[in-house]
Amino acid sequence: MLDADVAIVGAGAAGLSLAHRLSHRAPGTRRLSVLLVEAPPGPLRPPRRTWCFWERGRGRYDAAVTATWQHLRVHTPGGRAIEDDIAPLRYKMIRSDDFEGLIAHDLAQSDQVRRVEATAETVEGVHGGAQVLARTTDGRPLTVRARWVFDSRPLGSLPAARTTLLQHFHGWFVRSDRPLFDPGTVELMDFRTPQPVRGLSFGYVLPTGDRQALVEYTEFSPQVLSRQAYDTALRHYTEDILGLTGLEVVSTETGVIPMTDAPFARQSAPSVFRIGAAGGATRPATGYTFAAVQRQTRAVASALAAGRRPLPPPAHSARSRAMDAVLLRALDSGRVDGADFFAHLFSRVPMERLLRFLDGRTRLHEDLSVGIRTPVLPMLRSAAELPYLPRRPFPGP
Repeated sequence: MLDADVAIVGAGAAGLSLAHRLSHRAPGTRRLSVLLVEAPPGPLRPPRRTWCFWERGRGRYDAAVTATWQHLRVHTPGGRAIEDDIAPLRYKMIRSDDFEGLIAHDLAQSDQVRRVEATAETVEGVHGGAQVLARTTDGRPLTVRARWVFDSRPLGSLPAARTTLLQHFHGWFVRSDRPLFDPGTVELMDFRTPQPVRGLSFGYVLPTGDRQALVEYTEFSPQVLSRQAYDTALRHYTEDILGLTGLEVVSTETGVIPMTDAPFARQSAPSVFRIGAAGGATRPATGYTFAAVQRQTRAVASALAAGRRPLPPPAHSARSRAMDAVLLRALDSGRVDGADFFAHLFSRVPMERLLRFLDGRTRLHEDLSVGIRTPVLPMLRSAAELPYLPRRPFPGP
């Protein structure tokens, strides 16, 4: 049996972020022993991912950031380019391999965090704390006892919701033997892609140099596509819409992010808490998660350092979640055209303010200024019917 003050289950963005924040004791605070339980290499390990977020100036993980930008561009379905500078914000891209490498380096310098490879099978509350029942790589049972346990593993199924769409995407990391990309500008949303019957689609381009970029095709819709369909959509986007030829695909990434108005429980037992996507960190209307994970884990670390009960705070405000529920319903019902909706917003609202809005960082008067630039009647109708809609389990992608 292993004992610790804090046990963290799962080594994705949330688990690693919390371990990193707990790896060094602030002056005047109690030393905490931390055990990070991470799955062995295999299907339970988080897949390689690219995370994007925005923040002011330098950030905690800049040493692992692949590239940053301040100039963003959006293309409307009709082909009009909308460009803006987002200063003082910077749009940042970080790859999970680089993030994990930075965290591993820093944890190795700490005597507060211990890492163990094991598959967590159950997490349950016990008298005076909680325990994790796990199995090591060689099949031996392992019990971890802790005062507090933070579980970042993906949920087995989504909570019941009134509306659930999937943000699903496939991307190519591409390389060219000639300069094709503008490394100073992100193509944030390009709605010139063919639109699905329900939801919306867009392409985007994150250039990491004038000859390298991540090019992705994304849909918000009820069902994922086949690998062949994603490749076809990406080929159409790169060749027919962007006019790029002769690209070498160096690697790929694929993902599915639920966009749901379901309530996520942040506590499963008196001493067991959920963090990350399992704890509601994913923004329902956009799928962005990384910045909310940082807010959530920062608050947890501060509570632990102060000796307070470390219940993770809601990753997004009640007002943000309510607005997202209305938008998801309007998209799913077909009352608003998703591509036109977002293109119109970007054409009427400064990008810096809109990014803060999408991150839940705007004040009420700013939210209202964004709201009046949406299709008011369809949104009001969607809001009016939400209280009468039943919450149903999501059948899965």
